[in-house]
Amino acid sequence: IRFVGGCVRDAILHREVSDVDLATSERPERVVKLMEDAGLKAIPTGIEHGTVTAFSGEHTYQITTLRKDVKTDGRRAEVEFTNDWIEDAARRDFTFNTMSATPDGMVYDHFNGMQDLANRRIHFVGKPEERILEDHLRILRYFRFIAVLGMRIDDQSAYQKCIQHAPLLKELSGERIRDEFFKML
Repeated sequence: IRFVGGCVRDAILHREVSDVDLATSERPERVVKLMEDAGLKAIPTGIEHGTVTAFSGEHTYQITTLRKDVKTDGRRAEVEFTNDWIEDAARRDFTFNTMSATPDGMVYDHFNGMQDLANRRIHFVGKPEERILEDHLRILRYFRFIAVLGMRIDDQSAYQKCIQHAPLLKELSGERIRDEFFKML
């Protein structure tokens, strides 16, 4: 199991970590059993995507099985579980969100996220247009990270792709858009 995404990014930036996500090669049913065997409450909140929410005291943790996107429609993805940490990281949005860390602090950075954080650059993983078309919310996340983390736009093409595809945001639920704006503010 490893810590993944925003909690790793925020820890590296010495920011408060408020949302802890974990990834594992274990399948969701096994994660539920392991949590229950440990005396923790576990709810399969997104079982089709491999996500289990574990409760420990007042804290919640999302534990997601390593996966790859098989098909996407801009809002949802059909996934296939994998054991490949790099393949799981490759489906994420920005390089600095691909990092993972073991409980003892070993950081895995397959897409130069650490370097982009150090230089305050925002880069999509892979081709920006593909990432945006996979999940339209990435447009708002792009601008949120610029605003909140002080990231620099040094890829004008990616910036233009976000502007060009902004009309796709209307396909998202109001709740997802609201949540992203609240995080931005």
